[in-house]
Amino acid sequence: MTAISGIQQIGIGIPNVHQAWKWYRENFGMDIPVVDAPGTAELMLKYTDNKPQERHAIIAVNIEGGGGFEVWQYMSRKPQAAKFKVLLGDLGIFVAKVKSDTVRASFLKFRLLEDKLVSNNIEKAPDDLDHFFVKDPFNNYFQVVENYEVFKLTNATTGGAYGAIIGVSDIEKSKEFYKKILGYDKVVYQKEGVFDDFEQLPGGKNTFKRVLLTHSKPRKGPFSKFMGSSQIELVQVLDRTPNKIYKDRLWGDLGFIQICYDVQGMEEMKKLCEKNGHPFTVDSLPEIYENPDITFDMGDAAGHFTYIEDPDGTLIEFVETHKLPIIKSIGWNLNLRERHPEKTLPNWMLKTLAWNRYKEPK
Repeated sequence: MTAISGIQQIGIGIPNVHQAWKWYRENFGMDIPVVDAPGTAELMLKYTDNKPQERHAIIAVNIEGGGGFEVWQYMSRKPQAAKFKVLLGDLGIFVAKVKSDTVRASFLKFRLLEDKLVSNNIEKAPDDLDHFFVKDPFNNYFQVVENYEVFKLTNATTGGAYGAIIGVSDIEKSKEFYKKILGYDKVVYQKEGVFDDFEQLPGGKNTFKRVLLTHSKPRKGPFSKFMGSSQIELVQVLDRTPNKIYKDRLWGDLGFIQICYDVQGMEEMKKLCEKNGHPFTVDSLPEIYENPDITFDMGDAAGHFTYIEDPDGTLIEFVETHKLPIIKSIGWNLNLRERHPEKTLPNWMLKTLAWNRYKEPK
C-alpha cells in the first residue's frame, strides 16, 4: 500500500541559506523550520561528482498549508549557475507554484518589492484562474496561483508550495509518467500556441504545448490535510531546441533541485517505479526492505528517502517520514510508524507546528 500525502517540499539551491530563508519567510510565509541541518550529503554521489559534499539545508513550511521549501546551500564548494540563460521550456523545473486565496493582496504586496514582480498584471490561466509570476533575489521564478485551500489562516498573502512548471521534451510521455507514478490523472487543460500569461517570462514568447495536471482523488497519508492538493504543469517548447537546466552541473547547484513527495509505503513505491521503468537512482536505506526497523537520521527528523528521474532527468524525491518534531521546545516527536499509513493526523496536532514559528529578532 502506497499513500502520497502530497508535495512535502521543493528544493531550491541558493548561494546563502540564511539570506534566502529570511526572504522566503517575509514573502512566502515559510517561517516554520521543520529541519535545520548542516551536514554532509554522502548518499547523492551519482549527482555530486562522486564526492560527499558539505551542505546546509533548511526545510520550512507555511502554516496556511501546502508544501514547504528546502533551502539548500553547498558549504564545500561554490554553487554554480547555468552557463546559459535558462528559458521557459528548458528541461527541468523552471517555476515553483505557490498557492494563494488572496491573489490580489499578494500581487499588491509584491508590487512594492523592486524588480521582483515579473507579471505586469494579474493574469488568467487557461483554466480562468488568477495567477502572476514573481522572481526572488536569486533569479528563481515563482507563480502565485489562485487556490482556496487554507489549513490555518494567517496574515500571510500566500500559502505553501502547490506544484511546478516543468520543461519536457515529449509532453505525452511525461503525462504518463506523472499520472502512473505520482497520481496526476486529471487533465485540467491541454493547449498549444503562444500564451499571453507566459509572455513576461524568459522565453515565454515561444510556442508551447502546455498541459496542467492534478489528481482526481484526494491525497492520503498523515500530512495530506496539511499539504493539500497540488498540480504539475508540463510545457514543451516547439520552436527552439531546449537545454537541460542542470546540464554539466551538480544536484544542489543554483535553481530548483527537485520536487519531494511525502509517501507512506516506500517498498510498494519502489515496485511501482520499477514497473514503470523509473527505478530508484538513490536509496538512503536499501537494507530497510529486509530490516524494516531501521531509519535514516535527517537531523531533527528521521525517515527514508529515495530519488527517481522523470523522462528528461528531472529529479523527484520520495520521503517516508518516521519521526517528526512537533514541539521542539519540549522534545515532542511524532513516531509515524505507529500509525496507519493512510490515516491523516488530527488538525489540532498539525496546528501545533505553528508553535515552532521563527520569531524575527527585534
